[in-house]
Amino acid sequence: MADWIGIGRRARRCYGFDEVALVPGTVTVNPAEVDTTFILGKHKFSVPIMAASMDGVVDVNFAIAMGKLGGIAVLNLDGIQTRYDHPEEILKQIASATPEEATKLVQSLYENTKFPVKEKLIAKRIEEIKKAKVPAIVSCIPQNAAAFSKIAAEAGVDAFIVQSTVATVRHIATEYKIFDLEKFCKTTKVPVIIGNVVTYDMALEIMEAGASAVLVGIGPGAACTSRGVLGIGVPQITATVDCCAARDYYFKRRGKYVPMITDGGMRIGGEICKAFAAGSDAVMVGSAFAKAEEAPGRGYHWGMATSHANLPRGTRIRVGTSGTLKEILMGPARVDDGSQNLVGALKTSMGSLGARNIKEMHDVEIILAPSIQTEGKVFQIGQRVGMGK
Repeated sequence: MADWIGIGRRARRCYGFDEVALVPGTVTVNPAEVDTTFILGKHKFSVPIMAASMDGVVDVNFAIAMGKLGGIAVLNLDGIQTRYDHPEEILKQIASATPEEATKLVQSLYENTKFPVKEKLIAKRIEEIKKAKVPAIVSCIPQNAAAFSKIAAEAGVDAFIVQSTVATVRHIATEYKIFDLEKFCKTTKVPVIIGNVVTYDMALEIMEAGASAVLVGIGPGAACTSRGVLGIGVPQITATVDCCAARDYYFKRRGKYVPMITDGGMRIGGEICKAFAAGSDAVMVGSAFAKAEEAPGRGYHWGMATSHANLPRGTRIRVGTSGTLKEILMGPARVDDGSQNLVGALKTSMGSLGARNIKEMHDVEIILAPSIQTEGKVFQIGQRVGMGK
């Protein structure tokens, strides 16, 4: 269904997290008894929430802490952790920069000719994570995937993410060698996660190419500016529903279930719950974890494409530090805005909706409710507390 936007041109209405709500059914479940398990390859994760592969969010210590809590933290192989032997000094520089200096500074610190990624550091970081006996999951851009994946595999990586602003199997270029996504999926010995996509057709083609999981979302991240710079993107509820429809069709046709991971745009527990209701098998979150005491960004967060040499599509934002990673993920919450105890929020929502596991969460009723955040909240809004922040 679409509306006319002018002569001969129609546009489909799409929806984001703030425009929908979840409707309780006729059964409720004890939140302590719901199953939130997420399966990726041979690994089972009790927490279906991933920390995004951003330098202000994940370093080795954060990845270890997240893994010990049952979740996944993705290390960025294109970033500071693999360019510098002592990344703490660089992170301090970024956190100390003024807003006017921040983008230019990040661009200079990520410059490939001056500060290239060091292969020895790729192996070292993965080995440091594995030494703590938690899964190591890493990501990089398509241009580096072939080389970095071999190093990562030798170091014992558990899954490899190839991530770009827009992922497609078919790419046209004459200036450089095209990355063969299908060949990469077939030859890589660990699960390959591909992103990012926002449409049924894109998701289906990525699955046909052999992806073990797919990242859904273009531009919704708190530090991302792609939607403003490039004008592209699809609101996350619609993007997730469409891509998950492709997953279900692919499963019926091929008998292979490929998880969909909603990536970005979720600040609080309620938005994470809505992503699962829209069909997601797991979610990837950045800004919520950038607030953790363990996060390397020192209360700052910046997008993956902030460092682009000619057209940065991210910005450095201040998120502050609100608590420990355990409080943010597992509670107890010390704030009232839904940004802490994300797992507790998911389990409580599932219990209230009568969903005993993530699969059943996919079937709960979703309604259009653009006033859901503001209805009856005049005092919270006026005083900028709770849902009025």
